[in-house]
Amino acid sequence: DGDCLTALGKPLKEVYTRKPESPRIIATLDKPFKKESGIRVLKGNLAPAGAILKLSASSRELWKHRGKAYVFDSYEQLLREIESDDLDVEASTVLILRNCGPAALGMPEWGEIPIPTKLLKQGVEDMVRISDARMSGTSYGTVILHASPEAAVGGNLAIVRNGDLVEVDVERGVLNVLLSEETIAERHRELPPFKARHPRGYLKLFTDHVLQADEGCDLDFLRPATKQDARFVPPIVGRS
Repeated sequence: DGDCLTALGKPLKEVYTRKPESPRIIATLDKPFKKESGIRVLKGNLAPAGAILKLSASSRELWKHRGKAYVFDSYEQLLREIESDDLDVEASTVLILRNCGPAALGMPEWGEIPIPTKLLKQGVEDMVRISDARMSGTSYGTVILHASPEAAVGGNLAIVRNGDLVEVDVERGVLNVLLSEETIAERHRELPPFKARHPRGYLKLFTDHVLQADEGCDLDFLRPATKQDARFVPPIVGRS
């Protein structure tokens, strides 16, 4: 939409008036720069609105995988348990970290869940990991992030229990927990209501109005309802 405003306060069609001629800058659809992007969107009952996998950093042998879930309800729990030699995990286990999404904690950079110490000792270098957090672009591994909706606001990540079977099929774009709809609904009824960590101030405002990862973690009241609402309003400059 060429009428969308840019940060310059001008529509796109006014700012970008000349198309680069070099195919190294903008490739054509019939001759793309790469046939596959470095990012894959996965969807299923674990992330109905989508989750993200960095293909270029993942292990191809884990692109089609089923494994039993081991769930960390918080980052604090992960730190307490991840180095334990008694942790009930094996190489095929799917590690899940939840309650780290936009509304819960502002979506911190905790998504690259470490390989448990007991498995590192066995030579395990990668395993499937899922969270509603994010991670650095320099991180690596078969790490599925930004699961939406997040656990704290009732996403199905919240109802997964240790031992549940999780299915990942990257080529089909699938991410599921292998439970019946009846079981999922029953577990949701057992969940306690979400309670914001902050009762007042900006962080309460953020929690109440932040959108999910698939919508950019924007604040809902910043989104214009009409193009008129998105018009550029010149600032009033006065005395400081």
